[in-house]
Amino acid sequence: MSRKPHSRIFTLLAAGGLAALAASQAARAQDGNRIRVRGAIESFGGDSLVVKTREGGDATITLKAGWKVGGIKKASVEDIKPGDFVGVASLPKGSGSDGAIEVLIFPVSMKGTGEGNRPWGAQPNSQMTNATVSNAVKSVDGHTITLAYQGKEKTITIADTTPIVTLAPATKDDLKAGAGVIVTGEKAADGSISASQVAVGLNGITPPM
Repeated sequence: MSRKPHSRIFTLLAAGGLAALAASQAARAQDGNRIRVRGAIESFGGDSLVVKTREGGDATITLKAGWKVGGIKKASVEDIKPGDFVGVASLPKGSGSDGAIEVLIFPVSMKGTGEGNRPWGAQPNSQMTNATVSNAVKSVDGHTITLAYQGKEKTITIADTTPIVTLAPATKDDLKAGAGVIVTGEKAADGSISASQVAVGLNGITPPM
């Protein structure tokens, strides 16, 4: 399926030097050579990062000149307030509101990034909604939030076990063996992978996205 190339997968926030993983969720389409590597670091040195992927294989990633690193840290449902901008991956529940499978709370400076609703690759039939929280209430099975985007609304329930994260500054020193990472880069015709941004889980967090 051919679509127009999307904008940069990560946005660098100059104030904190933060590579915003959230922009990868804003992408409306994948370039033909675009690849997202999720897993845990096996080794890191110089311009080479080796990741044990979630699928069980090894991926060696060449980091481009000037590459950046950003962090992902744990948050809680109590941190989600009306007016916040969030990215929520969800699945339909058959009737009523969708159920969240992961939530990313954007920094205030990134409000509006990739606003909209689109298919997401976390699970079959999952969707990603980047939107403003117009209402947030505690419900019987966790919390329920109403998201407003592009003149539309979507209601999503968030169970107590749903992973919730936000973005934080990180350095190359955080790229330690065993740390969870998400790397969105390009895969060449010969199979080699290169990237200019790395998102790493902080304090033992495995990035859920």
